[in-house]
Amino acid sequence: MSSTANQGSAAKAARASVTDLENMLSESPSSDRVCLKLAQILRVRRSEVALLRLEKGSLRFIFPSELRSAGVLPLNGSAVAARTATTKSPLLSNAFMRVKHVSLFEAVKLGADASEDERSHEQMPIQKIMSVPVLPAGGSVLGVVQISRKGLDSSLAGTDFTPEDLKQLEKAAEIISRMSFMQEGAEI
Repeated sequence: MSSTANQGSAAKAARASVTDLENMLSESPSSDRVCLKLAQILRVRRSEVALLRLEKGSLRFIFPSELRSAGVLPLNGSAVAARTATTKSPLLSNAFMRVKHVSLFEAVKLGADASEDERSHEQMPIQKIMSVPVLPAGGSVLGVVQISRKGLDSSLAGTDFTPEDLKQLEKAAEIISRMSFMQEGAEI
């Protein structure tokens, strides 16, 4: 099979997966379930997905659950998530380790349900990242979703994110904006 055919098949599979995410809307899924599906869609580990919700002018982690009690990120701070929310602009960086950033997400310790592979990668530094605002079409920002690749260095963190990956994440973020758990004050 040619490289172009492989890429077409991969894109088709990814669209189907994003469609699967949309199909979850009627089930009122948990944020955990949605984020695990998002990890599958973008081929990253559980520890490489973060979902934050806007609450009282700050961003609060709703996934991973281990960071729910870690405090908030103020919108006027320098965190990538705060910049994503305030500018309503997506970010794709395959050289993220060179960017000064808050490293709270990198230090997350996963619960007992994490696989051995997850635990070995959980505290690796973020090398590559995509950060996208969660907002309904024409609406206000409800939060931010971030996908990363972690590793000791960029070459060990996996493949670079592509503009197509960013488009998939933006589509997923629009779908996530319609999930009940993204509404301020909603049960997580």
